[in-house]
Amino acid sequence: MRQEALSSLLSARDVRDLADRLSIRPTKTLGQNFVVDANTVRRIVRVADLTPEDVVVEVGPGLGSLTLALLEAVDRVVAVEIDPVLAAELPATVAARGRPGTSFEVVLADAVQLAELPGPPPTALVANLPYNVAVPVLLTMLARFPSLRQGLVMVQSEVADRLVAPPGSRTYGVPSVKTAWYASAKRAGSVPPPVFWPVPRVDSGLVSFTRRPAPETTAGREEVFALVDAAFAQRRKTLRAALAGWAGSPAAAEEALRAAGVDPSVRGEQLGVADFARIAAHRPGGARAAGEPAGTP
Repeated sequence: MRQEALSSLLSARDVRDLADRLSIRPTKTLGQNFVVDANTVRRIVRVADLTPEDVVVEVGPGLGSLTLALLEAVDRVVAVEIDPVLAAELPATVAARGRPGTSFEVVLADAVQLAELPGPPPTALVANLPYNVAVPVLLTMLARFPSLRQGLVMVQSEVADRLVAPPGSRTYGVPSVKTAWYASAKRAGSVPPPVFWPVPRVDSGLVSFTRRPAPETTAGREEVFALVDAAFAQRRKTLRAALAGWAGSPAAAEEALRAAGVDPSVRGEQLGVADFARIAAHRPGGARAAGEPAGTP
């Protein structure tokens, strides 16, 4: 991180004063918990391992605590904020406290509905994601912006566990598989409740990810994801039973599984993303024509 001309980060008092002036009260509906500790946001930026050339997209910037820390390390940040009052105030906060010579834009939008961002394509996602929409926001950003090569997100601790869980573990499920389609993810630390306002009742966790190629398959992403949803909808059933609706019958499910080299008696929680990609390619009547690009979204 650059040591010269650092931003004037928000203190706990600054956050509360800003919120009072704007008549902002954090809401559970929007999953708002503002970070009020400067050491925490600098730690997030440090762990994110950014370069000055990175174009960072931040979802849910709130009052700007993490935004200002990001602008100490990179030259451009694009923030996506759903709250119009917060979105309107952010540029003034950055202008008053941000490092000179940096570029900042805020987009008023629901990140799950976001189709595009202004300026150069983003290369990194760094965000304190709203608890109630963390998984859909992360998956949406990874799907819509293939230029994202890395990132670090702060989420509820149990969500962090699900995002990084390996096959066969208790927390492995749909978020684990879908995240693995896009990236390699791992836990990058914990964040205690007292650094937030209001103080949440749960711990938070940091998850870092690095983009990787999608598994080779003749099935598209949506086809693979539909299979994953079906496999975990009845996670205690064998795949032969759980995928009967997806394939058309238990016998058809067994045929597809055997064609993919998967034992029909196993459960979905035992398979990795590459296994699901292979199975999806053998769905009766659902495989892509030969010659279409592998892993096409």
